[in-house]
Amino acid sequence: MLALVQRVAEARVEVAGEVVGAIGRGLLVFVCAEPGDTEAQADQLVAKLLKLRIFSDEAGKMNRSVQDVGGGLLIVSQFTLAADTSGGNRPSFAGAAPPQQGRQLYEHVVSRLRAAHPQVATGRFGAHMQVHLVNDGPVTIPLRFAAEGA
Repeated sequence: MLALVQRVAEARVEVAGEVVGAIGRGLLVFVCAEPGDTEAQADQLVAKLLKLRIFSDEAGKMNRSVQDVGGGLLIVSQFTLAADTSGGNRPSFAGAAPPQQGRQLYEHVVSRLRAAHPQVATGRFGAHMQVHLVNDGPVTIPLRFAAEGA
């Protein structure tokens, strides 16, 4: 599984002019499943998102998690994280999981996060979305959870 985490002051996702998900302070997380990914990798992502210490403490050090600060999570599916540009100027997305598998793992991540955290918003899987955000820092962190042996 691939994820791109951005610490935000606020973020929202629109589909056809309608806001479908929004948060204040928290994490905007773009998520991409790859072929062969399983719920085990999705669970690793969930655990990391809840405990990742990228919010400042009173001394200005990144020592607090989204749970510690009571922040929101905005989870957005983004198959383009799997883009391969090594073969030319037009990206290939063959490294992304097929849509059915991608949706299942995305929904698994969202379900697990909602069970563990009070404020989880989402984009809309497979939709053309406009994502608005105020990156705080800026802080942007890529994450990858590969299958064992991969």
